[in-house]
Amino acid sequence: MPYCGGITLEDAAGGSYHGDKIEKEGCEKQRKEGRLERQKGKKTKKKKGMSESGAGGSSVYDTSSLLQYCNDDGLSGPSAMDTDDRISNLEQRLQLQEDEMQVLRAALSDALRRLRVCEERGDAIRGRQSVHIVKPPPRTAQNGTAPRRRTGLSTSPSSPKMGGTPVFAKSVRRSLSPERMSFLKRDISDTRSRVLASCIGRRDGKSKQVVFYPEEGVVKLYLRGRAVPLYVPDSLVASYSLDAKSELPTRQLQLEWVYGYRGRDCRSNLFVLPSGELLYFTAAVCVLYDPAAGTQRHYRGHTDDIKSLAVHPDSVTIASGQVAGNSQDGKALPPHVRIWHSVSLCTLHVIGVGSFERAVTCLSFSKTDGGSLLCACDESGDHVLSVWQWQREAKMAEVKCSTEPVLATIFHPTEQNLIITCGKSQLYYWSLEGATGGGATSGGATLSKRQGVFEKYEKPRFVLCVAFAENGDVVTGDSNGNLYVWGKGSHRISHAVSNAHDGSIFALCVCRDGTLLSGGGKDGRVILWDRDYKKVQETRIPECFGPVRTIAEGRGGDTLYVGTTKNCVMSGNLESGLNCLIQGHTDELWGLCTHPALDLFLTCGHDKFVHLWNSKEHQPVWSTTLEEAARVAGFHPSGSVVAIGTSSGRFLVLDSQTHVIVTSICDAAEQISVTSYSPDGRYLAVGSHDNFIYMYEVAEEGREYRRVGKCTGHSSYVTHLDWASDSSCFMTNSGDYEILY
Repeated sequence: MPYCGGITLEDAAGGSYHGDKIEKEGCEKQRKEGRLERQKGKKTKKKKGMSESGAGGSSVYDTSSLLQYCNDDGLSGPSAMDTDDRISNLEQRLQLQEDEMQVLRAALSDALRRLRVCEERGDAIRGRQSVHIVKPPPRTAQNGTAPRRRTGLSTSPSSPKMGGTPVFAKSVRRSLSPERMSFLKRDISDTRSRVLASCIGRRDGKSKQVVFYPEEGVVKLYLRGRAVPLYVPDSLVASYSLDAKSELPTRQLQLEWVYGYRGRDCRSNLFVLPSGELLYFTAAVCVLYDPAAGTQRHYRGHTDDIKSLAVHPDSVTIASGQVAGNSQDGKALPPHVRIWHSVSLCTLHVIGVGSFERAVTCLSFSKTDGGSLLCACDESGDHVLSVWQWQREAKMAEVKCSTEPVLATIFHPTEQNLIITCGKSQLYYWSLEGATGGGATSGGATLSKRQGVFEKYEKPRFVLCVAFAENGDVVTGDSNGNLYVWGKGSHRISHAVSNAHDGSIFALCVCRDGTLLSGGGKDGRVILWDRDYKKVQETRIPECFGPVRTIAEGRGGDTLYVGTTKNCVMSGNLESGLNCLIQGHTDELWGLCTHPALDLFLTCGHDKFVHLWNSKEHQPVWSTTLEEAARVAGFHPSGSVVAIGTSSGRFLVLDSQTHVIVTSICDAAEQISVTSYSPDGRYLAVGSHDNFIYMYEVAEEGREYRRVGKCTGHSSYVTHLDWASDSSCFMTNSGDYEILY
């Protein structure tokens, strides 16, 4: 900060303080110290050091401009001080300036705390109005709102009271000059008055109340502390009452079909039940899909995304694990496992509430004892492995498995109380000790581990999947594309198939006839191996459907089902190849719109895919890929074209039959959040995150566009847009809950 006859400090409110008196006292003190030093001979020593530095030409600091600055300083006056005294004087001034800035920061902190108290006490002095007030229903996750969170500085028992004087405020008064203290008091007083007036003027009622103003025909409600006015139609103002309750709709929604499959980040999540149904999950729904009948059933007991799945040896009981989520009233729900019946879809048990962290990623039922035990691994930092007597909902044992990712956890099918886990640079054999016949007391068992030894074989970075041969051998696939066979009863490799795949092996499946199927990640191949691990046959999945994630054998053994990392499920066999049975998006889904006349709807998202779906056949009519992520979509009233907004601010118009791009326009500065045609099809409104709505005139049934205007007024990004039925006007909503017409 430049000096102009004295040190100047600027506070947060825009005020300034001049410290001429303090600086002159500092200067006089420095002059006295300089004279004492010259008497002791220090002056000569300092000058000599400066001359040597200048002669050498290697001085770190160039003081020429600094000296000129000191000579121009009005406070110094016509003093006879030497250069070193002037520099010392300047350093003292800088130190004083920093000290005063610290004092001002403390004063500003005091002011902010006082303003906080003022704001909280605004209710006590606000004006009363005789208006009709009714409390709204509790806000839940179902109605799309959340409880208001109080922001600002927190108040505690140690916070200053309005009538008291904090200790640090007293120190501020002692440090500041009377003129500065006076200015600070005036500034705080003005700011306090403005905040207090704002509190009184903006609050007509409590933040969680709904107010109806009959004379204005406005209903005012509060969303997260912001007042949102809702205008009642003129014809209803006279009879409108907040006490009147509307009847609920006579019809209720029922889940009919779930599109997609979660294979991108989940493993071992595709099974074939004795009924012929495919069991898999996506989002928070377990889907039981019958390909022959073309029907779906759904288990909907979970409250958040499902991450793991296991089938009991009886092939009827299912276990599914979920991530941490939130209840309908906003309370945190820890991850847990739900045991349910695949025929009745009834929940049998819920285990692990409060025992898991983040998510349950691996599940497996025991095989040798009829499935009385369930092992689970969570997604915590230590990836805790636990064993449960699920029918009693009791935990038998738990242990910290690894700090590295654990990708599979499975009970050995022939060796009792043996669990195999694999993951990053690991293959562990866990022995459950203290469990006799599966009847151990809760918490009375322990887990001890042995590590698989690779010996002369290359140790992979990841052991990705595990399967069991008919004779009980453990078979693993790794990130190097190798198949390793580990002898039963041993933790050493007995046989190896090097470079079985080009790249990682993501899935293994032992068929009923003892042969082995392996699925590759990079090469996308599904290979059949005989019992001696010789290659028999292979097929390749088209690249557009993604690498293999998991493999399941059909009921009769003549059909294979393959889940992919691009969230597709393929069906077929090695001879004729595999075809897409289930298809979905691979990233966040943002855009969805329905055809105005046909049983069609369109989806688009961050994966840059656009799918047009037939809602009767539950299959895509066509799919195409864009160059950028899509955010929103809207059909023209004729259904001939569809407008798709992207994340770059551009919107595209596609032909709904040929999916060819008709036009591309980019007027918005940020991503598009809404595209909506007027009911008569003459206009297109495009809302953006730049707070504007762009208007276009439409011709030739949506194939020609001309910009006719831009609507301004929102103070936040546009979220929704709704046209009047006669196309005369529209209303919009924004990120700060503002409604404009």
